[in-house]
Amino acid sequence: MTDLQSIKTRFGIIGNYPVLNRALQKAIQVAPTDISVLVMGESGVGKEFIPKIIHGESRRKHQPYIVVNCGAIPEGTIDSELFGHEKGAFTGATSTRKGYFEVADGGTIFLDEVGELPLQTQVRLLRVLESGEFMKVGSSQVQKTNVRIVAATNVNMMSAINDGRFREDLYYRLNTVQIDMPALRERKGDIHLLFRKFAIDFAEKYRMPELVLSDDAVNYLENYAFPGNVRQLRNLVEQMTVVEQDRSINSVKLAEYIPMQSKLPAVIQKGGGISSNEFNSEREIMYKILFDMRNDLNDLKSLTSELIKNRGNADFSHQEKNLMNRVFTPDASTQNPNSMLYFENQNQYQNPTIISKNDEEYDDVEDIEIEETKADSLSLQNNERELIVKALDKHKGRRNKAADELGISQRTLYRKIKQYNLED
Repeated sequence: MTDLQSIKTRFGIIGNYPVLNRALQKAIQVAPTDISVLVMGESGVGKEFIPKIIHGESRRKHQPYIVVNCGAIPEGTIDSELFGHEKGAFTGATSTRKGYFEVADGGTIFLDEVGELPLQTQVRLLRVLESGEFMKVGSSQVQKTNVRIVAATNVNMMSAINDGRFREDLYYRLNTVQIDMPALRERKGDIHLLFRKFAIDFAEKYRMPELVLSDDAVNYLENYAFPGNVRQLRNLVEQMTVVEQDRSINSVKLAEYIPMQSKLPAVIQKGGGISSNEFNSEREIMYKILFDMRNDLNDLKSLTSELIKNRGNADFSHQEKNLMNRVFTPDASTQNPNSMLYFENQNQYQNPTIISKNDEEYDDVEDIEIEETKADSLSLQNNERELIVKALDKHKGRRNKAADELGISQRTLYRKIKQYNLED
Protein backbone atom coordinates (compact mmCIF):
# COMPACT_ATOMS: atom_id res chain seq x y z
CA MET A 1 0.00 0.00 0.00
CA THR A 2 1.16 3.52 -0.77
CA ASP A 3 3.08 5.23 2.03
CA LEU A 4 1.25 8.11 3.73
CA GLN A 5 4.22 10.47 3.56
CA SER A 6 4.64 9.90 -0.17
CA ILE A 7 0.97 10.82 -0.65
CA LYS A 8 1.51 14.06 1.28
CA THR A 9 4.55 14.90 -0.83
CA ARG A 10 2.81 14.02 -4.09
CA PHE A 11 -0.28 16.14 -3.42
CA GLY A 12 1.39 18.95 -1.44
CA ILE A 13 -0.34 18.24 1.86
CA ILE A 14 1.27 19.76 4.97
CA GLY A 15 0.61 18.57 8.52
CA ASN A 16 0.87 15.69 10.95
CA TYR A 17 -2.33 16.07 12.94
CA PRO A 18 -3.71 12.58 13.77
CA VAL A 19 -7.23 13.29 12.45
CA LEU A 20 -5.74 14.56 9.18
CA ASN A 21 -3.55 11.48 8.89
CA ARG A 22 -6.58 9.28 9.55
CA ALA A 23 -8.57 11.01 6.78
CA LEU A 24 -5.73 10.54 4.29
CA GLN A 25 -5.28 6.90 5.34
CA LYS A 26 -8.98 6.18 4.75
CA ALA A 27 -8.76 7.79 1.30
CA ILE A 28 -5.85 5.50 0.42
CA GLN A 29 -7.70 2.43 1.72
CA VAL A 30 -10.92 3.02 -0.27
CA ALA A 31 -9.17 4.14 -3.47
CA PRO A 32 -8.85 0.65 -5.07
CA THR A 33 -12.61 0.02 -4.63
CA ASP A 34 -15.53 1.65 -6.46
CA ILE A 35 -17.63 2.56 -3.43
CA SER A 36 -18.92 6.12 -3.12
CA VAL A 37 -17.31 8.45 -0.58
CA LEU A 38 -18.68 11.51 1.23
CA VAL A 39 -16.12 14.05 2.45
CA MET A 40 -17.33 16.24 5.34
CA GLY A 41 -15.69 19.40 6.64
CA GLU A 42 -15.90 23.16 6.89
CA SER A 43 -15.27 25.40 3.93
CA GLY A 44 -11.58 25.93 3.24
CA VAL A 45 -10.20 22.81 4.98
CA GLY A 46 -8.98 21.19 1.76
CA LYS A 47 -11.72 18.63 1.05
CA GLU A 48 -10.73 18.69 -2.64
CA PHE A 49 -7.52 16.73 -1.89
CA ILE A 50 -9.43 13.60 -0.89
CA PRO A 51 -11.07 12.87 -4.29
CA LYS A 52 -7.75 13.59 -6.01
CA ILE A 53 -6.04 10.98 -3.82
CA ILE A 54 -8.86 8.49 -4.36
CA HIS A 55 -8.77 8.92 -8.14
CA GLY A 56 -4.99 8.96 -8.32
CA GLU A 57 -4.64 5.75 -6.31
CA SER A 58 -7.46 3.88 -8.08
CA ARG A 59 -7.64 1.78 -11.23
CA ARG A 60 -9.41 4.72 -12.87
CA LYS A 61 -6.42 7.07 -12.63
CA HIS A 62 -5.90 7.09 -16.42
CA GLN A 63 -9.57 7.90 -17.07
CA PRO A 64 -11.30 11.32 -16.83
CA TYR A 65 -11.50 13.13 -13.49
CA ILE A 66 -14.19 15.86 -13.45
CA VAL A 67 -14.89 18.36 -10.67
CA VAL A 68 -18.43 19.75 -10.47
CA ASN A 69 -19.28 22.61 -8.08
CA CYS A 70 -22.97 21.91 -7.49
CA GLY A 71 -23.53 25.22 -5.72
CA ALA A 72 -22.21 27.27 -8.65
CA ILE A 73 -24.52 25.87 -11.36
CA PRO A 74 -28.01 27.44 -11.68
CA GLU A 75 -30.88 25.14 -10.76
CA GLY A 76 -32.41 25.41 -14.23
CA THR A 77 -29.33 24.11 -16.02
CA ILE A 78 -27.73 21.68 -13.58
CA ASP A 79 -29.58 18.61 -15.00
CA SER A 80 -28.30 19.50 -18.45
CA GLU A 81 -24.75 19.97 -17.14
CA LEU A 82 -24.71 16.63 -15.33
CA PHE A 83 -26.71 14.42 -17.69
CA GLY A 84 -26.66 16.29 -21.03
CA HIS A 85 -29.60 17.27 -23.25
CA GLU A 86 -31.09 16.59 -26.65
CA LYS A 87 -31.43 19.18 -29.38
CA GLY A 88 -34.60 21.21 -28.84
CA ALA A 89 -35.10 19.98 -25.27
CA PHE A 90 -35.49 23.58 -24.11
CA THR A 91 -35.05 27.09 -25.40
CA GLY A 92 -31.45 27.57 -26.48
CA ALA A 93 -30.71 23.85 -26.89
CA THR A 94 -29.54 24.15 -30.49
CA SER A 95 -27.58 20.89 -30.48
CA THR A 96 -27.22 17.67 -28.53
CA ARG A 97 -24.82 17.96 -25.62
CA LYS A 98 -23.05 15.34 -23.51
CA GLY A 99 -23.26 15.68 -19.73
CA TYR A 100 -20.49 15.13 -17.19
CA PHE A 101 -21.65 11.59 -16.39
CA GLU A 102 -21.34 10.63 -20.05
CA VAL A 103 -17.98 12.35 -20.53
CA ALA A 104 -16.52 10.84 -17.33
CA ASP A 105 -17.55 7.27 -18.18
CA GLY A 106 -14.92 4.98 -16.68
CA GLY A 107 -13.49 7.76 -14.50
CA THR A 108 -14.34 9.74 -11.36
CA ILE A 109 -16.70 12.65 -10.71
CA PHE A 110 -16.17 14.89 -7.68
CA LEU A 111 -19.45 16.56 -6.68
CA ASP A 112 -18.41 19.50 -4.51
CA GLU A 113 -21.10 21.16 -2.34
CA VAL A 114 -23.44 18.24 -3.05
CA GLY A 115 -25.79 19.52 -0.34
CA GLU A 116 -26.82 22.34 -2.69
CA LEU A 117 -28.31 20.00 -5.32
CA PRO A 118 -32.01 20.57 -6.14
CA LEU A 119 -34.37 17.76 -5.11
CA GLN A 120 -35.20 16.89 -8.73
CA THR A 121 -31.52 16.44 -9.52
CA GLN A 122 -31.07 14.36 -6.38
CA VAL A 123 -33.59 11.83 -7.78
CA ARG A 124 -31.59 11.54 -11.02
CA LEU A 125 -28.31 11.18 -9.09
CA LEU A 126 -29.79 8.44 -6.91
CA ARG A 127 -30.65 6.43 -10.03
CA VAL A 128 -27.07 6.75 -11.29
CA LEU A 129 -25.73 5.50 -7.95
CA GLU A 130 -28.12 2.56 -7.81
CA SER A 131 -28.05 1.33 -11.40
CA GLY A 132 -25.59 3.48 -13.38
CA GLU A 133 -28.49 4.63 -15.60
CA PHE A 134 -29.51 8.14 -16.62
CA MET A 135 -31.44 9.94 -19.33
CA LYS A 136 -30.55 13.17 -21.06
CA VAL A 137 -32.89 16.11 -20.64
CA GLY A 138 -35.52 15.83 -23.36
CA SER A 139 -34.71 12.20 -24.14
CA SER A 140 -36.51 8.94 -23.39
CA GLN A 141 -33.50 6.75 -24.08
CA VAL A 142 -31.78 5.22 -21.05
CA GLN A 143 -27.98 5.40 -21.08
CA LYS A 144 -25.44 3.58 -18.91
CA THR A 145 -22.35 5.02 -17.28
CA ASN A 146 -19.59 3.58 -15.12
CA VAL A 147 -18.54 6.45 -12.89
CA ARG A 148 -17.00 6.59 -9.39
CA ILE A 149 -18.68 9.34 -7.35
CA VAL A 150 -16.94 11.24 -4.56
CA ALA A 151 -19.02 14.00 -2.94
CA ALA A 152 -18.18 16.73 -0.45
CA THR A 153 -20.17 19.21 1.58
CA ASN A 154 -19.90 21.63 4.48
CA VAL A 155 -23.64 21.40 5.17
CA ASN A 156 -25.02 19.58 8.21
CA MET A 157 -26.62 16.78 6.23
CA MET A 158 -28.88 15.49 9.00
CA SER A 159 -30.35 18.97 9.45
CA ALA A 160 -30.83 19.24 5.67
CA ILE A 161 -32.64 15.89 5.69
CA ASN A 162 -34.88 16.94 8.58
CA ASP A 163 -35.68 20.21 6.77
CA GLY A 164 -36.59 18.33 3.58
CA ARG A 165 -33.73 19.84 1.57
CA PHE A 166 -31.87 16.56 1.00
CA ARG A 167 -33.07 13.03 0.36
CA GLU A 168 -32.23 10.57 3.11
CA ASP A 169 -31.85 7.62 0.70
CA LEU A 170 -29.37 9.60 -1.42
CA TYR A 171 -27.40 10.55 1.69
CA TYR A 172 -26.88 6.91 2.65
CA ARG A 173 -25.93 5.98 -0.93
CA LEU A 174 -23.29 8.71 -1.03
CA ASN A 175 -22.11 8.07 2.51
CA THR A 176 -20.90 4.50 2.04
CA VAL A 177 -17.63 5.74 3.52
CA GLN A 178 -17.41 9.10 5.29
CA ILE A 179 -14.12 10.98 5.55
CA ASP A 180 -13.96 13.94 7.95
CA MET A 181 -11.47 16.73 7.31
CA PRO A 182 -10.48 18.63 10.48
CA ALA A 183 -10.72 22.42 10.79
CA LEU A 184 -7.45 24.37 10.92
CA ARG A 185 -8.09 25.56 14.49
CA GLU A 186 -7.97 21.88 15.54
CA ARG A 187 -4.52 21.49 13.96
CA LYS A 188 -2.62 24.09 15.96
CA GLY A 189 0.69 22.32 15.50
CA ASP A 190 0.30 22.46 11.71
CA ILE A 191 -0.43 26.20 11.45
CA HIS A 192 3.21 27.33 11.55
CA LEU A 193 4.21 24.62 9.06
CA LEU A 194 1.52 25.79 6.64
CA PHE A 195 2.54 29.43 7.10
CA ARG A 196 6.14 28.62 6.23
CA LYS A 197 5.09 26.59 3.20
CA PHE A 198 2.92 29.41 1.86
CA ALA A 199 5.59 32.01 2.67
CA ILE A 200 8.17 30.09 0.61
CA ASP A 201 5.76 29.60 -2.29
CA PHE A 202 4.73 33.27 -2.49
CA ALA A 203 8.26 34.55 -1.96
CA GLU A 204 9.29 32.54 -5.01
CA LYS A 205 6.22 33.58 -6.99
CA TYR A 206 6.62 37.32 -6.38
CA ARG A 207 10.43 37.23 -6.16
CA MET A 208 10.48 38.76 -2.69
CA PRO A 209 12.19 37.77 0.59
CA GLU A 210 10.39 35.16 2.68
CA LEU A 211 8.21 36.18 5.63
CA VAL A 212 9.44 35.06 9.07
CA LEU A 213 7.27 34.83 12.19
CA SER A 214 8.42 35.78 15.68
CA ASP A 215 7.60 33.51 18.63
CA ASP A 216 4.72 35.72 19.77
CA ALA A 217 3.35 35.74 16.20
CA VAL A 218 3.39 31.93 16.09
CA ASN A 219 1.50 31.84 19.39
CA TYR A 220 -0.98 34.42 18.05
CA LEU A 221 -1.69 32.32 14.96
CA GLU A 222 -2.12 29.13 16.96
CA ASN A 223 -4.74 30.79 19.17
CA TYR A 224 -6.68 32.36 16.30
CA ALA A 225 -9.96 30.63 15.34
CA PHE A 226 -9.41 30.78 11.53
CA PRO A 227 -13.07 30.65 10.42
CA GLY A 228 -11.82 30.45 6.80
CA ASN A 229 -9.42 27.59 7.65
CA VAL A 230 -6.45 26.84 5.35
CA ARG A 231 -7.83 29.04 2.57
CA GLN A 232 -7.86 32.03 4.93
CA LEU A 233 -4.28 31.36 6.07
CA ARG A 234 -3.08 31.08 2.48
CA ASN A 235 -4.71 34.37 1.51
CA LEU A 236 -3.26 36.02 4.62
CA VAL A 237 0.29 34.96 3.75
CA GLU A 238 -0.08 36.06 0.13
CA GLN A 239 -1.40 39.47 1.17
CA MET A 240 1.37 40.06 3.72
CA THR A 241 4.05 38.90 1.27
CA VAL A 242 3.01 41.59 -1.19
CA VAL A 243 2.16 44.42 1.23
CA GLU A 244 4.65 44.24 4.11
CA GLN A 245 8.07 45.85 3.76
CA ASP A 246 9.48 44.37 6.96
CA ARG A 247 9.82 40.60 6.45
CA SER A 248 9.84 39.88 10.20
CA ILE A 249 6.26 39.56 11.41
CA ASN A 250 5.21 39.90 15.07
CA SER A 251 1.84 39.52 16.78
CA VAL A 252 1.10 43.27 16.61
CA LYS A 253 1.45 43.21 12.83
CA LEU A 254 -0.70 40.06 12.58
CA ALA A 255 -3.44 41.71 14.63
CA GLU A 256 -3.78 44.36 11.89
CA TYR A 257 -4.76 41.63 9.42
CA ILE A 258 -6.70 39.20 11.61
CA PRO A 259 -8.15 40.79 14.78
CA MET A 260 -8.52 38.23 17.54
CA GLN A 261 -12.02 39.42 18.50
CA SER A 262 -14.64 39.06 15.79
CA LYS A 263 -16.96 42.04 15.25
CA LEU A 264 -19.78 39.89 13.87
CA PRO A 265 -22.86 39.29 16.05
CA ALA A 266 -23.10 35.91 17.73
CA VAL A 267 -26.24 33.91 18.30
CA ILE A 268 -26.39 32.91 21.97
CA GLN A 269 -27.94 29.58 22.77
CA LYS A 270 -30.24 28.93 25.69
CA GLY A 271 -27.47 27.36 27.74
CA GLY A 272 -25.21 30.37 27.28
CA GLY A 273 -22.86 28.96 24.62
CA ILE A 274 -22.44 30.03 21.03
CA SER A 275 -24.07 27.87 18.38
CA SER A 276 -21.74 26.01 16.05
CA ASN A 277 -24.04 26.99 13.18
CA GLU A 278 -24.62 30.53 14.45
CA PHE A 279 -24.92 32.15 11.03
CA ASN A 280 -26.65 29.34 9.18
CA SER A 281 -30.13 30.61 10.02
CA GLU A 282 -31.19 34.26 9.87
CA ARG A 283 -34.31 33.19 11.74
CA GLU A 284 -32.31 32.64 14.94
CA ILE A 285 -30.80 36.13 14.68
CA MET A 286 -34.24 37.67 14.17
CA TYR A 287 -35.60 35.81 17.20
CA LYS A 288 -32.87 37.25 19.38
CA ILE A 289 -33.45 40.79 18.07
CA LEU A 290 -37.19 40.53 18.69
CA PHE A 291 -36.59 39.13 22.16
CA ASP A 292 -34.33 42.10 23.02
CA MET A 293 -36.88 44.54 21.61
CA ARG A 294 -39.60 42.98 23.74
CA ASN A 295 -37.47 43.37 26.88
CA ASP A 296 -36.75 47.02 25.99
CA LEU A 297 -40.47 47.66 25.53
CA ASN A 298 -41.28 46.11 28.90
CA ASP A 299 -38.59 48.25 30.55
CA LEU A 300 -40.07 51.37 28.94
CA LYS A 301 -43.54 50.50 30.23
CA SER A 302 -42.17 49.89 33.72
CA LEU A 303 -40.40 53.26 33.70
CA THR A 304 -43.51 55.09 32.51
CA SER A 305 -45.62 53.39 35.17
CA GLU A 306 -43.18 54.46 37.88
CA LEU A 307 -43.36 58.05 36.63
CA ILE A 308 -47.13 58.03 36.85
CA LYS A 309 -47.04 56.41 40.28
CA ASN A 310 -44.38 58.64 41.86
CA ARG A 311 -44.92 62.07 40.28
CA GLY A 312 -48.70 62.35 40.23
CA ASN A 313 -50.83 63.51 37.34
CA ALA A 314 -50.29 67.24 37.65
CA ASP A 315 -46.53 67.36 37.07
CA PHE A 316 -46.39 65.98 33.53
CA SER A 317 -45.46 68.17 30.59
CA HIS A 318 -47.30 68.04 27.30
CA GLN A 319 -44.51 65.94 25.73
CA GLU A 320 -44.53 63.48 28.64
CA LYS A 321 -48.29 63.01 28.34
CA ASN A 322 -47.90 62.36 24.62
CA LEU A 323 -45.20 59.77 25.35
CA MET A 324 -47.40 58.00 27.90
CA ASN A 325 -50.24 58.08 25.39
CA ARG A 326 -48.06 56.33 22.81
CA VAL A 327 -46.84 53.73 25.31
CA PHE A 328 -50.19 52.79 26.84
CA THR A 329 -52.67 53.38 23.99
CA PRO A 330 -53.66 49.99 22.56
CA ASP A 331 -53.25 49.35 18.87
CA ALA A 332 -54.61 46.55 16.68
CA SER A 333 -52.26 43.99 18.20
CA THR A 334 -52.90 44.96 21.84
CA GLN A 335 -56.64 44.81 21.35
CA ASN A 336 -56.31 41.15 20.39
CA PRO A 337 -56.60 38.95 23.52
CA ASN A 338 -54.31 36.39 21.88
CA SER A 339 -51.54 38.95 21.41
CA MET A 340 -48.41 38.82 23.52
CA LEU A 341 -49.11 42.41 24.63
CA TYR A 342 -52.75 42.86 25.62
CA PHE A 343 -54.19 45.63 27.76
CA GLU A 344 -56.90 44.33 30.04
CA ASN A 345 -58.35 47.79 30.70
CA GLN A 346 -58.88 49.91 27.60
CA ASN A 347 -58.82 53.24 29.50
CA GLN A 348 -55.55 54.92 28.85
CA TYR A 349 -53.90 55.23 32.25
CA GLN A 350 -56.05 52.87 34.29
CA ASN A 351 -54.09 49.81 35.32
CA PRO A 352 -52.45 48.79 32.04
CA THR A 353 -51.53 45.13 32.40
CA ILE A 354 -49.36 43.01 30.11
CA ILE A 355 -50.91 39.57 29.75
CA SER A 356 -48.96 36.70 28.23
CA LYS A 357 -50.59 34.43 25.67
CA ASN A 358 -48.60 31.56 27.15
CA ASP A 359 -47.31 32.03 30.69
CA GLU A 360 -44.61 29.40 30.25
CA GLU A 361 -43.39 30.85 26.95
CA TYR A 362 -43.27 34.45 28.15
CA ASP A 363 -42.70 33.99 31.87
CA ASP A 364 -40.21 36.86 31.93
CA VAL A 365 -42.79 39.48 30.88
CA GLU A 366 -43.59 41.70 33.83
CA ASP A 367 -47.09 42.49 35.02
CA ILE A 368 -47.33 46.26 35.45
CA GLU A 369 -49.95 47.43 37.85
CA ILE A 370 -50.48 51.07 38.81
CA GLU A 371 -52.49 52.00 41.83
CA GLU A 372 -54.40 55.23 41.30
CA THR A 373 -57.20 56.90 43.14
CA LYS A 374 -60.44 57.56 41.33
CA ALA A 375 -59.81 61.30 41.58
CA ASP A 376 -56.41 60.98 39.95
CA SER A 377 -57.88 58.95 37.10
CA LEU A 378 -60.69 61.44 36.50
CA SER A 379 -58.24 64.33 36.60
CA LEU A 380 -56.09 62.73 33.93
CA GLN A 381 -59.13 62.07 31.76
CA ASN A 382 -60.27 65.67 32.13
CA ASN A 383 -56.85 66.99 31.20
CA GLU A 384 -56.74 64.69 28.20
CA ARG A 385 -60.22 65.75 27.05
CA GLU A 386 -59.25 69.41 27.39
CA LEU A 387 -56.09 68.93 25.33
CA ILE A 388 -58.05 67.23 22.57
CA VAL A 389 -60.64 70.01 22.50
CA LYS A 390 -57.94 72.68 22.31
CA ALA A 391 -56.16 70.89 19.48
CA LEU A 392 -59.38 70.51 17.49
CA ASP A 393 -60.27 74.18 18.04
CA LYS A 394 -56.79 75.29 17.03
CA HIS A 395 -56.95 73.38 13.75
CA LYS A 396 -60.65 74.15 13.12
CA GLY A 397 -61.76 70.57 13.44
CA ARG A 398 -59.15 69.05 11.11
CA ARG A 399 -58.47 65.79 12.86
CA ASN A 400 -55.28 64.91 11.03
CA LYS A 401 -53.67 68.19 12.09
CA ALA A 402 -54.95 67.79 15.62
CA ALA A 403 -53.54 64.26 15.84
CA ASP A 404 -50.11 65.53 14.72
CA GLU A 405 -50.29 68.30 17.30
CA LEU A 406 -51.10 65.81 20.08
CA GLY A 407 -48.47 63.35 18.90
CA ILE A 408 -50.94 60.47 18.48
CA SER A 409 -52.33 58.55 15.51
CA GLN A 410 -55.56 59.57 13.80
CA ARG A 411 -57.10 56.26 14.80
CA THR A 412 -56.35 56.98 18.47
CA LEU A 413 -57.76 60.49 18.12
CA TYR A 414 -60.99 59.19 16.56
CA ARG A 415 -61.37 56.74 19.43
CA LYS A 416 -60.80 59.48 22.01
CA ILE A 417 -63.29 61.78 20.30
CA LYS A 418 -65.90 59.03 20.51
CA GLN A 419 -64.94 58.21 24.09
CA TYR A 420 -65.42 61.84 25.26
CA ASN A 421 -68.45 62.50 23.02
CA LEU A 422 -66.69 65.24 21.01
CA GLU A 423 -68.16 64.36 17.59
CA ASP A 424 -70.08 67.67 17.47
